[in-house]
Amino acid sequence: MKRCEVFIDGSSRGNPGEAGCSFIVYSEGEKIFEGMEYLGIKTNNEAEYFGLLYGIKKAFELGCDELTIFTDSELLQRQIKGLYKVRAPHLRILFIEAHNLLKNFKVWEIKHVIRENNKLADSIAKLISKGGNHGKE
Repeated sequence: MKRCEVFIDGSSRGNPGEAGCSFIVYSEGEKIFEGMEYLGIKTNNEAEYFGLLYGIKKAFELGCDELTIFTDSELLQRQIKGLYKVRAPHLRILFIEAHNLLKNFKVWEIKHVIRENNKLADSIAKLISKGGNHGKE
């Protein structure tokens, strides 16, 4: 069994605005993948969900079968755990996709962390959300 941790984040420069997400996969304390995606114009919540989706997909591709997801989005964490309803139709689609992807894992959990404990994913998501500049001012 391969146990992995994924740290995710999303950022939107405006809400909606230019957005990006990041996802970092660790196994046995070692970083095994660091990814980011520019998303175009999205809300912050959409960017958070895309970070989740990309992170889950990459963890599965890397052979992880047990997964712990860390996010600084309390809303996302509580929606995925089923504590909050997902009312927005565009987020509901992403929520359903995430749950379908999570079925690929023997065990999974999602945890909320404070932003300071998610610094790398946070800084990458902010950088990539700068859009066409890809981090260059």
